[in-house]
Amino acid sequence: DALRAADAIFICVPTPDDRQHAPDLSYIVAAAQGIAPRLQRGQLVVLQSTTYPGTTEEQVQPSLETSGLVAGRDFYLAFSPERINPGDRQHTVRNTPKVVGGVGPASAALTARLLGRLGAEVHTVSSPRAAEMTKLLENIFRSVNIALVNELAILCERMGIDIWEVIDAAASKPFGFMPFTPGPGVGGHCIPVDPYYLSWKAREYDFATKFVDLAAQVNQSMPYHVVEKVGEALNGLGKPLRGADVLLLGVAFKRDVDDARNSPAQRIAELLAEAGARVAYNDPYVPTFRVGNNAFRHEPLVLTSEPLTAERVRRSDCVVIVAAHSCYDCAWLVREARLVVDTGNATRGLNGGNVVRLGAPRRNA
Repeated sequence: DALRAADAIFICVPTPDDRQHAPDLSYIVAAAQGIAPRLQRGQLVVLQSTTYPGTTEEQVQPSLETSGLVAGRDFYLAFSPERINPGDRQHTVRNTPKVVGGVGPASAALTARLLGRLGAEVHTVSSPRAAEMTKLLENIFRSVNIALVNELAILCERMGIDIWEVIDAAASKPFGFMPFTPGPGVGGHCIPVDPYYLSWKAREYDFATKFVDLAAQVNQSMPYHVVEKVGEALNGLGKPLRGADVLLLGVAFKRDVDDARNSPAQRIAELLAEAGARVAYNDPYVPTFRVGNNAFRHEPLVLTSEPLTAERVRRSDCVVIVAAHSCYDCAWLVREARLVVDTGNATRGLNGGNVVRLGAPRRNA
């Protein structure tokens, strides 16, 4: 079959976590077990899925070696993480270096040569474990810095300071600062999951990743803060959250993508529904949206994206901008809506007393 005939086999399957944030490597193991009976001498197998250090050598290699072939002698094995940023057309496979760590120098060299032929620049490290840790560092770096600005955003709200103004000012320094922005939480298949992969593995070495874990907790708490802001804003208009019509804009995990995995909108919608609000949404990239994948205390809801019309916006008690897709006309939205809660500064520069921005003083008057 195709696996037997291939010169190189890439494993790029999901690596989720369970409800207790333990790694779920079942997809990786199943892929390796499926390859093993078809594995041929001289073939190259490359794992690309993000995972904790040790997975390639502790999970994939033993599964493949049930074939009777030995990694580094009879076949080649390496780890080279994917570095694609969904929705980013500037940074592609061809202009983003590929990190490679092989089981032995020959595996690393062969993987580097193959990727080079595909047009990629290659950065080789000493082992699969180093390459696996590289990918986790990249994503945890983002998680930690996002958590920092999320926490400062909440503080700035209380202090009457606009965090967005502060970030812009800090970014004027040409060295020693990299701007990150607050938001409703983190989503997708990497940032919400990867810190827990590392902390789970660290316990094997009697080590607690306190800083990493705390950052993940801060990011996980942001949907709660968003719902608090919605409730406070509605109360300011004399409207309780219970029974309110709340329209979410953008339920994908980030702007201009069609992936809603681990989206902050998921938890926001759950919390709103639990509080008695009537939840609806619009997202041109996500036609249907399931509410009830986490600790939801009610029957799951399957919602359908509603047309974003002036009548629908005016009927809403509150419109919450979660993922600010480029197709959204925020100026029009501010004119038509009774109340807008903006979780990502999409309404910046629009002077409306009906706008509440995350990380800014209570009203953008």
